[in-house]
Amino acid sequence: MSAMTPTATLSTDFKVADLSLAEFGRKEITLAEHEMPGLMAIRREYADAQPLKGARVTGSLHMTIQTAVLIETLTALGAQVRWCSCNIFSTQDHAAAAVAVGPEGTAEDPRGVPVYAWKGETLEEYWWCTEQVMRWPATTGDGQLAEEAGPNMILDDGGDATLLVHKGTEYERAGAVPDPAGADSEELAVILSLLQRSLAEDPQRWTRIGQGVKGVTEETTTGVHRLYQMVETGELLFPAINVNDSVTKSKFDNLYGCRHSLIDGLNRATDVMIGGKMAVICGFGDVGKGCAESLRGQGARVVITEIDPICALQAAMQGYEVQTLEQVIDSADIFITATGNRDIITAEDMQRMKHQAIVGNIGHFDNEIDIAGLSKVPGIEKVNIKPQVDKWVFPGTAERSDHAIIMLSEGRLLNLGNATGHPSFVMSSSFSNQTIAQIELFTKNDRYEKKVYVLPKHLDEKVARLHLDALGAELTRLTPEQAAYIGVEQDGPYKPDHYRY
Repeated sequence: MSAMTPTATLSTDFKVADLSLAEFGRKEITLAEHEMPGLMAIRREYADAQPLKGARVTGSLHMTIQTAVLIETLTALGAQVRWCSCNIFSTQDHAAAAVAVGPEGTAEDPRGVPVYAWKGETLEEYWWCTEQVMRWPATTGDGQLAEEAGPNMILDDGGDATLLVHKGTEYERAGAVPDPAGADSEELAVILSLLQRSLAEDPQRWTRIGQGVKGVTEETTTGVHRLYQMVETGELLFPAINVNDSVTKSKFDNLYGCRHSLIDGLNRATDVMIGGKMAVICGFGDVGKGCAESLRGQGARVVITEIDPICALQAAMQGYEVQTLEQVIDSADIFITATGNRDIITAEDMQRMKHQAIVGNIGHFDNEIDIAGLSKVPGIEKVNIKPQVDKWVFPGTAERSDHAIIMLSEGRLLNLGNATGHPSFVMSSSFSNQTIAQIELFTKNDRYEKKVYVLPKHLDEKVARLHLDALGAELTRLTPEQAAYIGVEQDGPYKPDHYRY
């Protein structure tokens, strides 16, 4: 990978690890397309209409093989696309290369989508990549750079692209960016430094970009929380669709996807026998439910920690022990955070764990586990075992000899850092929602205020229908009398919006 440059030029409007991986990536994309029937059906349905013609979509979402199918679905429907990952470890380099080269290009003559992503980015590189995909180089007739543009649509996962626009706009309005030296985290300091530089270069850049965005579609729980908070404070700059809470996203990606990919990540990272061990899942939402099911399926003794009495009761009724972290911190073998909150496992907690306890996160951000605090423990030693697997060795004390824990993906998403994330079929469901949401916001923008919306039930059911044939599932059809009896149409939707699946 070449040295990072301050800005991209038209001739090299992408940055990936190795373009020679494109052929491998293209083969895997072809396999994934077969396992993503929803996206392929949407391509066929909208091919002639080109509903995204004129859309400039900036995507910030894990640059995987499955995401490649999403990107090429958006372009097949007429969109121009720029893309970065939403996690420093989640990029699959062969997928990034294949998208940058494109189906009609070669490594020597890339003709694909501008992608800025590679596995193992630093925080500075990560936010630089995000900046690059937010800044669209405009061209004159002779191919030269003209005044830069911005996206008119954002497809976000975790809200980082949305955050950059909002914070940039806020600080441009104030005329100053807070001093990065006063930031309470390394990542915030990087963001503030980027925005300081940007303000000096162009004091209205992010204001213009924000004004040009028609809307954002948000993929995950934490990003959705951010959006609702901005609505409450009146800060949201454009309409948003909460894709995460579509049933065919949250009950499929979060539940069934994590059921598959958690074990994949643990096995690839450690090759430790899971059966018989005590595993703690912090959080019993849809992600936690999928994780708990997968670990129990491997024979682990699963303990749940929860703050919500309803989720705690669900866990207990499904046969799991429900304890506090303090009760199991020195006896469990595996700890997985799945809360979407911060400071779930502290440095002090990790000092109390068994020798070589495994610690990992499958919530969106890296602040569920206190990595910064862990690195500041006096005398601690970090030993890298292999990429995204580190042994942290605590010094011995009078009460205890030296001992270690195994940390996965530096506290970031282990299923993507240590493995390849969710399987194609479940991501087809999630990404079908994303595509439909992009079409909805782009083509019917005047119907949406600066609020957060959820896709209507009939579109949720449509996404489910698109995947049934691939599984050999056959729906029973209501008779007119049956439909009238329960007060629905024969073709749905079949449940009210308040129904809990």
